[in-house]
Amino acid sequence: MKLSIQREVLLKPLQQVIGAVEKRHTMQILGNVLLRCDGTHLRMTATDLEVELVAELEYASEETGEVTLPARKLLDICRALPDEAEIRIQVSGERAVLSSGRSRFVLTTLPAGDFPNLDEIESRIEFSLTERELLTLIGRTSFAMANQDARYYLNGLMLEVEKGTIRTVATDGHRLSLCTLKSIVETEETQQVIIPRKGVLELSRLLEHSDDPVRIQIAANHLRVRVAGLCFTTKLIDGRFPDYKRVIPRDGEQVLKVDRELLRQALGRTAILSNEKYRGVRFELSPGTLKIQSHNPEQEEAEEELEVDYSGESLEIGFNVTYLMDVVANLQGEVLEATFKDPGSSVLIRDLGFQDALYVVMPMRL
Repeated sequence: MKLSIQREVLLKPLQQVIGAVEKRHTMQILGNVLLRCDGTHLRMTATDLEVELVAELEYASEETGEVTLPARKLLDICRALPDEAEIRIQVSGERAVLSSGRSRFVLTTLPAGDFPNLDEIESRIEFSLTERELLTLIGRTSFAMANQDARYYLNGLMLEVEKGTIRTVATDGHRLSLCTLKSIVETEETQQVIIPRKGVLELSRLLEHSDDPVRIQIAANHLRVRVAGLCFTTKLIDGRFPDYKRVIPRDGEQVLKVDRELLRQALGRTAILSNEKYRGVRFELSPGTLKIQSHNPEQEEAEEELEVDYSGESLEIGFNVTYLMDVVANLQGEVLEATFKDPGSSVLIRDLGFQDALYVVMPMRL
């Protein structure tokens, strides 16, 4: 098998699939990328058995064949070569010689037949979005996913599809994020799947803020996303996601409206002197005023006072400042709206500039 290809043409798909290469792989071949040439296209495949990425580019060649090469070494070599360099790859037995100009590298190959490939999936539902829409659904919610929680079904993003609506929900048990988009989806029953954390992060890395179409297929155990020249497949988490509708507070009557940027800055300053372990801050609400206070075991204190739009009863409530800062960082409008019930109830936060997302943060005792 012989290949001759320009550095930039090879580099982009390599960078796209490298995220699926397992760094601490249990099988040596999972550290390799599969290159397959059929005479008209060159396909690159990488997998860690949970996520599979396949990048495809047009490549006319009289030669066909397939080979697996050490993925990260191949990527590092391509990055290190000069711009617009011509790269030649020649495979002979268990070695591949990569040359460019006066540079020459010999890499060890592994049998392509040993490379694991996911079988074709049988879709239960298919629909299309734009890259921008899918990135919005993920970006507005994924920060609230759990990380290595014993409740494995929380270590991912729940995707819910019903007729005319697509929704993403994430929670770690202390906070919840939800984003809803209207879409032309034809399905008679609601479908819920949980995308694992690694798959969510990898997919968000690959997507761009463009209006290019994305085709999504949901199967019994897999989710597949196709976008120009790239096919992303991930296994789904087998579990039942919590009933998020029961978590969303419905009976709060005390509404706070505050400048989002001023709140972000005030939270950042009070967080400096919060307890490093518990990260607690206290909100003291009174008509027209919000005081944010923090203290730590060294008897240090911080206090911020903001002018706000609030006419409800005086209220004191504590929060994990990191959870609040994560929410505020993911809002984009100028004004944030928070609805409170009492010191023991969760707060409901909305972005007045983007009504299709909402956030719930549980209070904490201080």
